[in-house]
Amino acid sequence: MRRARGVLFYSVLMTGRASKGSGVEGAMTMADNAAKGNRPVVSSEGYAKLEEELNYYKLVKRKEIAEQIKVARSYGDLSENAEYDEAKNEQAKVEDHITQLENMLRTVVVVDHADQPNDKVGVGSRVKVRDKANGFEAEYKIVGATEADPFDGLISNESPVGAALIGARLDDEVTFAVPDGMRTLKVLSITKD
Repeated sequence: MRRARGVLFYSVLMTGRASKGSGVEGAMTMADNAAKGNRPVVSSEGYAKLEEELNYYKLVKRKEIAEQIKVARSYGDLSENAEYDEAKNEQAKVEDHITQLENMLRTVVVVDHADQPNDKVGVGSRVKVRDKANGFEAEYKIVGATEADPFDGLISNESPVGAALIGARLDDEVTFAVPDGMRTLKVLSITKD
Protein backbone atom coordinates (compact mmCIF):
# COMPACT_ATOMS: atom_id res chain seq x y z
CA MET A 1 0.00 0.00 0.00
CA ARG A 2 2.90 2.34 0.75
CA ARG A 3 4.14 1.91 -2.81
CA ALA A 4 0.76 2.90 -4.25
CA ARG A 5 0.86 6.11 -2.25
CA GLY A 6 4.31 6.82 -3.64
CA VAL A 7 3.06 6.37 -7.18
CA LEU A 8 0.10 8.63 -6.44
CA PHE A 9 2.37 11.22 -4.86
CA TYR A 10 4.70 10.98 -7.88
CA SER A 11 1.79 11.66 -10.24
CA VAL A 12 0.82 14.67 -8.14
CA LEU A 13 4.40 15.87 -8.30
CA MET A 14 4.46 15.75 -12.09
CA THR A 15 1.07 17.36 -12.84
CA GLY A 16 -0.90 20.48 -12.07
CA ARG A 17 0.07 24.12 -11.65
CA ALA A 18 1.99 25.52 -8.72
CA SER A 19 0.76 28.26 -6.45
CA LYS A 20 2.13 29.62 -3.22
CA GLY A 21 0.49 28.57 -0.01
CA SER A 22 -0.03 30.96 2.86
CA GLY A 23 2.94 31.84 5.02
CA VAL A 24 5.54 31.74 2.28
CA GLU A 25 6.39 35.42 2.18
CA GLY A 26 9.87 36.91 2.16
CA ALA A 27 12.52 38.23 -0.14
CA MET A 28 13.41 35.99 -3.03
CA THR A 29 17.07 35.38 -3.89
CA MET A 30 18.44 35.95 -7.38
CA ALA A 31 18.33 32.19 -7.98
CA ASP A 32 14.70 32.07 -6.87
CA ASN A 33 13.83 34.89 -9.27
CA ALA A 34 15.70 33.18 -12.10
CA ALA A 35 13.87 29.97 -11.20
CA LYS A 36 10.57 31.80 -11.71
CA GLY A 37 11.74 33.48 -14.94
CA ASN A 38 12.57 32.27 -18.41
CA ARG A 39 16.22 31.43 -17.84
CA PRO A 40 16.91 27.85 -16.81
CA VAL A 41 18.57 27.29 -13.44
CA VAL A 42 21.32 24.74 -12.88
CA SER A 43 23.72 23.87 -10.06
CA SER A 44 27.45 24.06 -10.58
CA GLU A 45 27.48 20.25 -10.75
CA GLY A 46 24.73 20.32 -13.37
CA TYR A 47 26.64 22.93 -15.37
CA ALA A 48 29.74 20.73 -15.31
CA LYS A 49 27.67 17.76 -16.54
CA LEU A 50 26.28 19.86 -19.40
CA GLU A 51 29.80 20.94 -20.37
CA GLU A 52 30.97 17.32 -20.20
CA GLU A 53 28.09 16.22 -22.42
CA LEU A 54 28.85 19.01 -24.92
CA ASN A 55 32.51 17.99 -25.07
CA TYR A 56 31.52 14.35 -25.59
CA TYR A 57 29.25 15.24 -28.51
CA LYS A 58 31.83 17.57 -30.07
CA LEU A 59 34.89 15.37 -29.61
CA VAL A 60 33.54 11.81 -29.74
CA LYS A 61 30.15 11.69 -31.45
CA ARG A 62 31.17 14.01 -34.31
CA LYS A 63 34.16 11.78 -35.07
CA GLU A 64 32.03 8.64 -34.93
CA ILE A 65 29.50 10.13 -37.35
CA ALA A 66 32.24 11.37 -39.67
CA GLU A 67 33.65 7.84 -39.76
CA GLN A 68 30.20 6.38 -40.49
CA ILE A 69 29.74 8.84 -43.36
CA LYS A 70 33.20 7.97 -44.72
CA VAL A 71 32.43 4.24 -44.64
CA ALA A 72 28.99 4.78 -46.22
CA ARG A 73 30.52 6.83 -49.05
CA SER A 74 32.86 3.98 -49.83
CA TYR A 75 29.84 1.82 -50.72
CA GLY A 76 29.36 3.76 -53.95
CA ASP A 77 26.27 5.47 -55.36
CA LEU A 78 24.99 7.88 -52.68
CA SER A 79 21.52 8.21 -54.23
CA GLU A 80 20.61 4.64 -53.20
CA ASN A 81 22.81 4.35 -50.12
CA ALA A 82 20.72 3.78 -46.97
CA GLU A 83 23.81 3.73 -44.71
CA TYR A 84 24.82 7.17 -46.00
CA ASP A 85 21.31 8.57 -45.48
CA GLU A 86 21.20 7.15 -41.95
CA ALA A 87 24.63 8.58 -41.10
CA LYS A 88 23.65 12.03 -42.42
CA ASN A 89 20.42 11.93 -40.39
CA GLU A 90 22.40 10.99 -37.30
CA GLN A 91 24.84 13.82 -38.03
CA ALA A 92 21.95 16.30 -38.14
CA LYS A 93 20.66 15.02 -34.78
CA VAL A 94 24.11 15.33 -33.20
CA GLU A 95 24.62 18.86 -34.53
CA ASP A 96 21.15 19.86 -33.31
CA HIS A 97 21.93 18.50 -29.84
CA ILE A 98 25.27 20.35 -29.79
CA THR A 99 23.47 23.60 -30.67
CA GLN A 100 20.90 23.02 -27.92
CA LEU A 101 23.62 22.36 -25.34
CA GLU A 102 25.60 25.45 -26.41
CA ASN A 103 22.48 27.62 -26.17
CA MET A 104 21.62 26.19 -22.78
CA LEU A 105 25.13 26.79 -21.43
CA ARG A 106 24.94 30.39 -22.67
CA THR A 107 21.63 31.14 -20.98
CA VAL A 108 21.55 29.15 -17.72
CA VAL A 109 21.85 30.75 -14.32
CA VAL A 110 24.35 28.81 -12.23
CA VAL A 111 23.18 28.67 -8.62
CA ASP A 112 25.77 28.75 -5.86
CA HIS A 113 24.19 26.95 -2.92
CA ALA A 114 26.49 28.78 -0.48
CA ASP A 115 24.81 32.09 -1.36
CA GLN A 116 21.35 30.82 -0.39
CA PRO A 117 19.90 31.18 3.10
CA ASN A 118 19.77 27.97 5.14
CA ASP A 119 16.28 28.62 6.49
CA LYS A 120 14.50 29.02 3.16
CA VAL A 121 13.90 26.54 0.32
CA GLY A 122 15.75 27.36 -2.88
CA VAL A 123 17.42 25.54 -5.73
CA GLY A 124 19.87 23.15 -4.10
CA SER A 125 17.81 22.66 -0.92
CA ARG A 126 16.95 19.21 0.35
CA VAL A 127 13.41 19.39 1.74
CA LYS A 128 11.44 16.89 3.79
CA VAL A 129 7.67 17.34 3.42
CA ARG A 130 4.45 15.72 4.62
CA ASP A 131 1.32 15.56 2.47
CA LYS A 132 -1.49 16.98 4.62
CA ALA A 133 -4.15 14.80 2.94
CA ASN A 134 -2.59 11.36 3.43
CA GLY A 135 0.37 11.85 5.81
CA PHE A 136 2.86 10.61 3.21
CA GLU A 137 6.38 11.92 3.93
CA ALA A 138 9.02 12.39 1.27
CA GLU A 139 12.38 14.08 0.87
CA TYR A 140 13.30 15.94 -2.29
CA LYS A 141 16.19 17.98 -3.56
CA ILE A 142 15.15 21.04 -5.56
CA VAL A 143 17.22 21.25 -8.76
CA GLY A 144 17.06 22.94 -12.15
CA ALA A 145 14.86 21.38 -14.81
CA THR A 146 17.82 19.89 -16.69
CA GLU A 147 18.90 17.96 -13.58
CA ALA A 148 15.48 16.69 -12.46
CA ASP A 149 14.93 12.99 -11.83
CA PRO A 150 11.78 12.54 -9.72
CA PHE A 151 12.37 8.81 -9.26
CA ASP A 152 15.68 9.71 -7.60
CA GLY A 153 14.17 12.46 -5.43
CA LEU A 154 15.45 15.33 -7.61
CA ILE A 155 12.55 17.62 -8.48
CA SER A 156 12.63 20.59 -10.79
CA ASN A 157 12.17 24.09 -9.48
CA GLU A 158 9.63 24.39 -12.33
CA SER A 159 7.53 21.39 -11.27
CA PRO A 160 4.35 22.04 -9.30
CA VAL A 161 5.88 20.83 -6.03
CA GLY A 162 9.24 22.53 -6.64
CA ALA A 163 7.70 25.86 -7.64
CA ALA A 164 5.40 25.80 -4.61
CA LEU A 165 8.29 25.00 -2.24
CA ILE A 166 10.64 27.75 -3.51
CA GLY A 167 10.80 30.38 -0.77
CA ALA A 168 9.09 28.25 1.90
CA ARG A 169 10.49 28.08 5.42
CA LEU A 170 10.38 25.42 8.14
CA ASP A 171 6.79 24.54 9.16
CA ASP A 172 5.30 26.49 6.21
CA GLU A 173 2.51 24.88 4.26
CA VAL A 174 2.47 25.21 0.48
CA THR A 175 -0.51 24.53 -1.72
CA PHE A 176 -0.53 23.74 -5.42
CA ALA A 177 -3.13 22.71 -7.97
CA VAL A 178 -3.44 19.18 -9.29
CA PRO A 179 -6.01 17.81 -11.76
CA ASP A 180 -8.34 16.63 -8.98
CA GLY A 181 -8.08 19.75 -6.77
CA MET A 182 -5.48 21.22 -4.46
CA ARG A 183 -2.68 19.56 -2.49
CA THR A 184 -0.96 20.92 0.59
CA LEU A 185 2.49 19.95 1.85
CA LYS A 186 4.04 20.91 5.18
CA VAL A 187 7.79 21.62 5.26
CA LEU A 188 9.34 19.41 7.96
CA SER A 189 13.04 20.17 7.37
CA ILE A 190 15.35 22.11 5.07
CA THR A 191 19.02 21.25 4.56
CA LYS A 192 21.71 22.19 2.08
CA ASP A 193 24.06 19.66 0.48
